[in-house]
Amino acid sequence: MNNDQVKGRVEESKGKVKEVVGKVMNDQDMENEGNLQKNVGKVQSGFGDIKEDIKKS
Repeated sequence: MNNDQVKGRVEESKGKVKEVVGKVMNDQDMENEGNLQKNVGKVQSGFGDIKEDIKKS
């Protein structure tokens, strides 16, 4: 695993937590922020996956 994969998955997890907390607390802004953070983490993780695939080739 490379740095982008790890950081992306951490951001994805933090975003998911924020999203759930926002839903529970009925805080739409926090829920949206968590959703955005989760998606940014997915993109970063995917970028890390691509880098890893290229490195293995």
